[in-house]
Amino acid sequence: MRALNVFLAFATSLFIAFVLFEGGLRLFPNFRPQPVLNQFDDKLGWSKTPGKSITRSTSEFSVEFDINQLGLRDDPMTSTSKEPGTFRVLMLGDSFVLGYTVDRDQLFVDHLERWWGEEGRKVDVVNAGTEGYSTDQEVLWFLEKGVDFQPDLVCIFPYENDIYWAGEKKYHGGKAKPRFNPNGTLETATLADNSPRTPALMKLAFGQFLMKTLGGVLPRPKGPGPHEFIPAGQSGEPVAISKEFAPLMNETPDFLEASIAHTKGALVALQKGCKELGARLVMVPIPSESAIHPEALEHFSTWSVGMKGLDRSLWSPDRPIDTFLAMAQELGIEAYDPRPALKARTEKTGSPLYFDQEWHFNPEGNHAFARALHKAANNRNWFPDTHEATGTSRLMPPDAGGGVPGWVFVYATLWLILGISFCMHYRDENPALAFVKVGALLGFVFLLIVGGGNLLEILPSGISSYALPVLLLVLFGFIAYKLGRRLGTVLELMKAFTLRGHWYLMPLVVVLLTIGSLLVVAASSPIIAPFIYTLF
Repeated sequence: MRALNVFLAFATSLFIAFVLFEGGLRLFPNFRPQPVLNQFDDKLGWSKTPGKSITRSTSEFSVEFDINQLGLRDDPMTSTSKEPGTFRVLMLGDSFVLGYTVDRDQLFVDHLERWWGEEGRKVDVVNAGTEGYSTDQEVLWFLEKGVDFQPDLVCIFPYENDIYWAGEKKYHGGKAKPRFNPNGTLETATLADNSPRTPALMKLAFGQFLMKTLGGVLPRPKGPGPHEFIPAGQSGEPVAISKEFAPLMNETPDFLEASIAHTKGALVALQKGCKELGARLVMVPIPSESAIHPEALEHFSTWSVGMKGLDRSLWSPDRPIDTFLAMAQELGIEAYDPRPALKARTEKTGSPLYFDQEWHFNPEGNHAFARALHKAANNRNWFPDTHEATGTSRLMPPDAGGGVPGWVFVYATLWLILGISFCMHYRDENPALAFVKVGALLGFVFLLIVGGGNLLEILPSGISSYALPVLLLVLFGFIAYKLGRRLGTVLELMKAFTLRGHWYLMPLVVVLLTIGSLLVVAASSPIIAPFIYTLF
């Protein structure tokens, strides 16, 4: 019985430590497990879950997703029918069209719908974007479900990684997906839900921590992985890059020829479906950040999960867009190249159009993309005479009517409370200096929580994987140093309670010893005290 009590005491202590560590990691958005939006689909591989509402947060954005009953990130709909006299535009695409990084009021799809409506056009825009989709899934969704919406204009927005995945029948993690034959017929039939389930550990912040801190330093098997290849023409030690980036190569790899053929097959099927429906089809390839921002190109060139320093003469960020435009020309599909408009916008404003880490459009990028599409629609007569604008309107800048970020109010409130508390405990300290110390250390904590991911991005790839573990070791090492011989006393108490089997007292013991130890460290120096009080 005593052995069981000792085991329970030891297990309880570990459990409390784990819960505290898990809770601490969840303060960092980059380690916080993200909710799942999609469900398995035996035709498409996956689709958005009807009626699902989730919130995703990272160090760069916090986005709410509300999926309607038809499985779209759009206004509530009870049916696919449209009102008489309505011109319906159907937007097909992946996470860029879904709006993976922005709320709907910042998304280019909704920008355009509001803008056209304010001009007096009776236009309904349907957002069919789904994260992770390649061109074949977008086309199959249109053939299976999109035709029921009776669109008058279909816009498809392919991205560079669509080319590779359109040639595959399995996505990341082994998830089954459809594929079209080069002649435009569907190759796959009913799909099996054979994708591996997410391990329970990866649903925790601790699992994300292990993957992101240790995954980059663990030894990897030699040679390219299943979705990597070694580009030809390299000098020196060969570098393997992701096959998703194969469309960037100036010399098309052999395996990509088949992917291009399958992509064309999907577009042939889409073209045929639009023709039967009497809908106009327009292709608008979305450029990558590297094709718009020179500084992003420099980063991507050396990034450890990008081109890894591959000779710049071997690849170009513009190649995927050029490939899609060539496909459109060959098949007779109307296409629009947004690169000139996006480059002109960023040169004029000096503002980035993409998020740093998530590589999707930020609010400014969605605004710029909507402006480019609106101009293209006018210049190319996307609307019939019956839906010409009867009034004028303009798209408000993304920061119009903005405000102070919420974290500023949290910071100010904590600064006031902690500053007063610090002055009351350390009456010999200059109050003004005390508030400066508290503000600086509180700012450091907020910097780690709000911008820690950006800081890791700045570090070289070989160092960033070690940054957080080293920081934690330094922090715990400093606390142990300040405790000195008191650390021995703490360990003796823990040992005594454990060996006596007082497992039911362990939560209280751990909490009291933790708080007592931190207070001892706080009392050791007025410089350290504000940081400890900030943690409390």
